Amino acid sequence: MDLVIDTSSALAALAVLDGRVVAEEARPAGRDLDLPGWVRELVAPRAVDRVLVALGPGSFTGLRSGASYGLGLALGRRLPLLGFAPLELQQARAPQDSVTGVAEAGRGRVYYRAPDGEEGIAEAAELPGEGRTVGWLRPVTAAALRLPLLPEGALRSFGEAALAIAGGAQELGYDRFGLRYVHSFGPLE
Repeated sequence: MDLVIDTSSALAALAVLDGRVVAEEARPAGRDLDLPGWVRELVAPRAVDRVLVALGPGSFTGLRSGASYGLGLALGRRLPLLGFAPLELQQARAPQDSVTGVAEAGRGRVYYRAPDGEEGIAEAAELPGEGRTVGWLRPVTAAALRLPLLPEGALRSFGEAALAIAGGAQELGYDRFGLRYVHSFGPLE
């Protein structure tokens, strides 16, 4: 079974996949999130065959907590460790292709991935492009967003989107892999 971990934005999510979605859940992210306990609620760690972790962009602490847990589980059990882009996963949640994936970047900013694959960081009120967005944002950031968010009820679940992108996840080495944060996009103006 695959364990998919995304702790990159305002919500953290886990999914357990076995050719289908076995279990999944999203919870508010933050310092109080007990990731090891939460994983054990969804799957016995010994049943996991592969670990997929979000590589960012995203929250500095959030990304590190999810990636660290995933790395520890994979390394300790000698499992394949794979990485994925959380903005791409958010876009896979939408029923149509022309959406912009967004995630919290802090201080009223969002990371974005446009339908054409362009990525960047922008003030929520100045997000480039047209159409609709998909992603997990804090309420204050969502309220400032220039492009409207698709409602959760109109989207595929996290697990369904994870299932769709798992085949394209990149294999990572245990010794070194890069996470993407604000500085990955160059100096902020």
